[in-house]
Amino acid sequence: MKNFIVIILVLFLSISCKKDVVKQPAKLIEKDKMIDIMYDLSLLEAMRYQKPLSLDSIENDPTKFVLKKYKVDSLQFAQNNMYYASDYESYKDMFDEVNKRISVNQRAADSLVKIDEKKEAKANKNKLKEVKEVSKDSVQKRIPKINIDSIRLAQRKHRREL
Repeated sequence: MKNFIVIILVLFLSISCKKDVVKQPAKLIEKDKMIDIMYDLSLLEAMRYQKPLSLDSIENDPTKFVLKKYKVDSLQFAQNNMYYASDYESYKDMFDEVNKRISVNQRAADSLVKIDEKKEAKANKNKLKEVKEVSKDSVQKRIPKINIDSIRLAQRKHRREL
C-alpha cells in the first residue's frame, strides 16, 4: 500500500510539473513575427547604445514605432514575451535566430564599409599623385636663387652711376 501511494505521488508530481507556468495569451503573436519584432528592437537598442543622440531627435519612441509597424500593442508584446520566455528552449532558439540575422547583416555592413574604405584609399592615393605632380611643376617654375653678393655689386654700380 505504501508503494502504491508513493507511485501515485510521483506520477502526480511529474504530471503537475508539465503544466504551463504562463498561460497562452488571448492574442498570440506568431513565432516568426515575434522574431521579427525582437530583431528590430535589438537593432534599436544597438543604435541607442552606439549613437544615443541619433534616436533622441525622433519625436516618437522608436519602440512604439516598431510595435506599431507590426500592429502589436505594448501589453500584447509583454504578455507574448513572457509566454515565449516561459519555454526556455524555444526562447533560446528565437534569440539564436535573431543573432543569426544580426551577424548576417553585420557581415554585409562590414563588407560595404571595406569597399568604401578601399574607394577612399584609392581616391586619397590619386590625390597624392596629383599633389606630387603639381609640386613637381612648381619646382620647375621656381625662380632661381639670387646670390647676395650679386645684389651688393648691383647696388655699388647703381651708386657710382649717380
